[in-house]
Amino acid sequence: MSTITFRTDDAVDAALAALTSSDRDRSQAIREAILLAWRTRQDEALKAEAAALAADEGDVAEARQVLTDMEALRAW
Repeated sequence: MSTITFRTDDAVDAALAALTSSDRDRSQAIREAILLAWRTRQDEALKAEAAALAADEGDVAEARQVLTDMEALRAW
């Protein structure tokens, strides 16, 4: 595990104080914030990829055709 040192400003100090006012210590609050930021970035990337796929007319047409073919097979 590594140690990180960084400078805060008044807004970060206030947020950190609020996040540690219960049972969390500063390190735990910072770790959770970093992981939340990472997960948020991952979610945004997945949403962007899904939007790009949904906007790809060729891909959408192919998916519709596969669905149609699967429905036809189920009717047998």
